[in-house]
Amino acid sequence: MASENVIEITDDNFEAEVKNSQIPVLLDFWAEWCMPCKMLAPVIDEIADAYAGRIKVGKLDTDNARDAALEFGISAIPTVIIFNNGEIAQRFVGLQQKTDLTAAIDELLS
Repeated sequence: MASENVIEITDDNFEAEVKNSQIPVLLDFWAEWCMPCKMLAPVIDEIADAYAGRIKVGKLDTDNARDAALEFGISAIPTVIIFNNGEIAQRFVGLQQKTDLTAAIDELLS
């Protein structure tokens, strides 16, 4: 992960970092072999840096954290889910524009 503001989410820390988070969480479900995921990675890093302290940004490798991927029905990657109070606030499937993601975050934070 390129940005120090992006945390790695695993099956082991999912509940603490996402479900019990006191602030909204943007979670990128991805895999190493996924080219669109790699294309989205710089956008995720930029969002993490721009919203540091206001939201938590994490990446979950679906190959290594299968339980969480199954729990949220991840059938295509990249999938970005924004959680608020442990609940899904918004879901984006496929490669997304930064403006679409930030608009959803801004709406949630307003």
